[in-house]
Amino acid sequence: MSRACVTGAAKVGGIAGNPIAHSLSPVVHNAWIAAAGLDAVYAPFAPRDAAGFEALVAVGRAGLLAGINVTAPFKEQAFALADTASETARISGSANILAFRDGSVHADSTDGLGLLRALREQAPDLSLAGSPVVMLGAGGAARAAVAALAGAGAQVRIVNRTRDRAEALAADLGGSVTVAEGPAAFQGATLVVNALSIRPEIDLGTLEPGATVMDMTYKPVITPFLKAARVAGLTTVDGLAMLIGQAGPSFQAIFGVAPPDLDPRPLLLTHLEEPPPGDMR
Repeated sequence: MSRACVTGAAKVGGIAGNPIAHSLSPVVHNAWIAAAGLDAVYAPFAPRDAAGFEALVAVGRAGLLAGINVTAPFKEQAFALADTASETARISGSANILAFRDGSVHADSTDGLGLLRALREQAPDLSLAGSPVVMLGAGGAARAAVAALAGAGAQVRIVNRTRDRAEALAADLGGSVTVAEGPAAFQGATLVVNALSIRPEIDLGTLEPGATVMDMTYKPVITPFLKAARVAGLTTVDGLAMLIGQAGPSFQAIFGVAPPDLDPRPLLLTHLEEPPPGDMR
């Protein structure tokens, strides 16, 4: 692995969220920076509130940042503050990347791409086209994920404690995206995705035998929700795979080069002090 060289010409990137101390994104990006020998650094930023995040974006406009990843609770605000946006960001109404170039701000969203890559990696037999999929949650990450799943042809049902927020998301995306409640929401579902920060209270035993369960949370990698799914004999997909899946395009957008050929998963598992999992079901 090459050693990164940080000089006065270094590109500065990072991730903004609150809280942010738990984020593994700096581990991934700084490992890639070191492997590629880039003159760059990737740092965490924790704006206190919406005004603080807007100030951070102003710093980027001023040319002091190359770009940032964005996580909760600022993803929708990030999209609103951008001058231009990718089609994916426009569809989802949120952004997890802001790239700063010559005083302008460009928004993009790779959360959905990360989700689809994780599904292909850990649930390769899953077919989304025409399949009922349940999304638990309606926040920023859920918005991008729902847009990606609907774009892949899935019939997405949003289940959220606050129905108004779920209905707003369904209205924004339209088409195959609906709001559902109760046990009927899970009938025939081939995939259930948890975008909540807590373990959802659902009876996994009622899901189809061949269903897949995904948790966007990655600390721990095998969450209680995924453990319960494994006990029920279901295929599982972890949030670490999604994190890695969205990180590659983020690195390209922020630093202007593709990430080096270095799989960050073993490094991340070591950082989390978790043994490499065997069967990823």
